[in-house]
Amino acid sequence: MRKIRVLVIDDSVFFRKLLVEAINKNPVFEVVCEAGDPFEARDKIIEYRPDIMTLDIEMPRMNGIEFLKRLIPQYPIPAIVVSSLNVNVFDALDAGAVDFVNKPTGMSVEAINHFVDTELAMKLKIASTAKIGSKKFVRPDSILQVNKNTTDSHFKVIAIGASTGGTEAISALLSGFSSDVPGIVMTQHMPFGFTQMFASRLNEEGALRVREAKNGDKIERGLALLAPGDMHMRVVKVGNELQVECKPGEKVSGHCPSVDVLFESVANAVGKDAIGIILTGMGADGANGLLKMKTSGAETIGQDEASCVVYGMPKVAYELGAVKYKLPLDAMSQKVYSLL
Repeated sequence: MRKIRVLVIDDSVFFRKLLVEAINKNPVFEVVCEAGDPFEARDKIIEYRPDIMTLDIEMPRMNGIEFLKRLIPQYPIPAIVVSSLNVNVFDALDAGAVDFVNKPTGMSVEAINHFVDTELAMKLKIASTAKIGSKKFVRPDSILQVNKNTTDSHFKVIAIGASTGGTEAISALLSGFSSDVPGIVMTQHMPFGFTQMFASRLNEEGALRVREAKNGDKIERGLALLAPGDMHMRVVKVGNELQVECKPGEKVSGHCPSVDVLFESVANAVGKDAIGIILTGMGADGANGLLKMKTSGAETIGQDEASCVVYGMPKVAYELGAVKYKLPLDAMSQKVYSLL
C-alpha cells in the first residue's frame, strides 16, 4: 500500500527534525516535506501535494489558525494540530483542523518517539480518512423554531458521546438547546486540561450552563457536564437525585474518558428516562453503551455519515442496532425537543 504522505510544519528546527525522524520510522507514513512557517508550507503543498499535515499554532509571519482559514477552502488537506496546552487549539478546529495532540513535555529522542507512536500516529491515520471543508457543520437556523415547553417531560438526562470532529459537533448541537432541557452529560475524547477549556468555551457560546464535571456534581436542568480528561464519568443515583461520579481508571474501548462507560451508567441509573446521542468519531467507543441504553428503554440518536467528519462510532452503533434515529447534525436538536 502507498504510504501516507505527511507535511510537518513547525517553526522550531529542533522539534521539527525530531518529529520528522520519528514519523518516518513508522512504515505507514512518509514525510515528503517540512516547513518552518505557513508561507513556506504553502509552496511545499503546491509542489509535493501531501495527504495530511501536522501544524503548530504559534509561528512567525502567520499563525496556524489564519493559515487554516486561508488554506482549507483552496487545498482541503487534513491537519492535526500539535500544540502545548492552549485554548487556541479550539480556534484551529473551528478553522478546519481535524484534531489536535498535546506536545510532549520532554524533547528527547525517546520522548518524541513515544509521543509519535502512542498519540500522533493514531491521529494521523484518522486524519487521512476524515472529511474536511471550510464549514463542517450547519447550525440550526433558530432554536425558536421548536416548542421548548419541556417542564412536564419524563426525561431526566441527555447523554452525548463524541470523538474526532466532536468539538464542533457538540458546539453545534448545544447551540440548538435552551436552558429548559434536561441535564446533559457529555464525554468527548480529549486530554486533561483541554476539557476544562472546552467546557468554558461552550459555556460562553449559548444558553446552557456548561462546565467540566467534578465528582458529586448534581445533574440539573439546563446544565451540561463534560467528563474531565483522563477520568471516566458515570451517572449514579443518590437517593432521589442523579449525580456524576468522576474517577480515574483503565482505558475502556481504548479511551479514558470512555463514552461506553458513560452510556452504560446512564442505562443502569436512568433507563427509559434518558436520551443518548452518539456523534462523529473514529472507532467503536459508545456503540455498546448506546445499545444498552436502547435496551433499557432510552431513546437513541446517531449522527449520519454525511454530517460526520469521521463516520466511525455512529456507524458501528447503527450496525449494532443501537441507533433508533439516524439524523444529520443540524436536525438533532429539533428531534430531541420532539421527543421531550
